Amino acid sequence: MDYLVIEGYKSAAEEFSKETGLQHSVDLGTIETRMHIREAVQRGDVEQAIELVNDIDPTQQRLIEYIRHGQVSEALAFAQTELAPRGEDNPEFLTELEHTMALLAFDVDNSGTPDQIVELMAQSQRLKTAGELNAAILEALNQGRETKLLALVRLLCWGESMLDKRADFPVADLKSGMIGSSNGSAST
Repeated sequence: MDYLVIEGYKSAAEEFSKETGLQHSVDLGTIETRMHIREAVQRGDVEQAIELVNDIDPTQQRLIEYIRHGQVSEALAFAQTELAPRGEDNPEFLTELEHTMALLAFDVDNSGTPDQIVELMAQSQRLKTAGELNAAILEALNQGRETKLLALVRLLCWGESMLDKRADFPVADLKSGMIGSSNGSAST
């Protein structure tokens, strides 16, 4: 149920809840809103995402979208009025702002542009922003930021890495579903 709610599968979560009799602590109606926000950011429609979020303003992504669409004067005005004051109090935010403003100085299609600048224009940046918004909304709702399944897989990998230093033990290969020893031999 946790996975379905966090990842935004509203109808599957509702059906699962109905069939199992399990109730989730979050209002399933919020899933739809979170998914609309995520989809808007992934499309690059930051204005709609901002309208949906109100309190959670994806400012860096908004600046990137101004630059992506060639709206340089809007980007500069937005950076000066909205972002620069926040950078004065937060050095980490200022560094992010400087990287984003570097988009104006570089041709991202040029092979000489630093990777950290080019990455800001990639779809993966939109996905990252959408994921951060989703996590912030979940946190505001006192909901977990990641699924319990993902946390268990991380715990399994960490545990195996700790044990690997101390003993020979059966290791689960998550890709194949096979169990083998830590020295490499596999069994079914």
